Amino acid sequence: MSFARRFFNGIFGKHMSDNASPIPSNEAQPDANAQGAGAEAAFDADPLSVAQAQLAVLQAKSAELADQYLRAKADAENARRRAEDEITKARKFAVESFAESLLPVADSLEAGLAIQDATAEQINEGAQATLRQLIAALERNKVIAINPEAGAKFDPHHHQAISVVPAEQEANTVVTVLQKGYLIAERVLRPALVTVAAPK
Repeated sequence: MSFARRFFNGIFGKHMSDNASPIPSNEAQPDANAQGAGAEAAFDADPLSVAQAQLAVLQAKSAELADQYLRAKADAENARRRAEDEITKARKFAVESFAESLLPVADSLEAGLAIQDATAEQINEGAQATLRQLIAALERNKVIAINPEAGAKFDPHHHQAISVVPAEQEANTVVTVLQKGYLIAERVLRPALVTVAAPK
């Protein structure tokens, strides 16, 4: 027996004799493999349980998204209805405002026709006053006359040439206005009917 073996046997032999209670045998100790298996069983979840838990999470998320979609759809539908109502009201009130502006004109015409023995001068003055009322009512509603002066350059966007006539002025300019045109909110409601100077 070597010196090292005698040395360790002496130490461990003495240790065993000094201790009153010996180290328990393997039969008295809990099975380490059983403990490890239990721990693994505690941490390893059942695949079916995992799948069910994941399914529950996905179902909850799907329900949440469906609810958000329905809310967004309802909001969009409400916004569309409000916009349609506002457009309808805007058109209705625009017509009412225009009609209200024309009421004084109708009143003046009725008052003038009610005078049985009016003179020509009175009729002319009444007609002039009524025309001023009508022009003011149109302008309040952004209906502006297109009435180019003689010599103004012909504008095909605002003017309609009825004929081309010889004239001393520059070619392709307005000679006379046969009928006024009108703009409404800067859009041509009716072009002015004009004659245009012919090229020399």
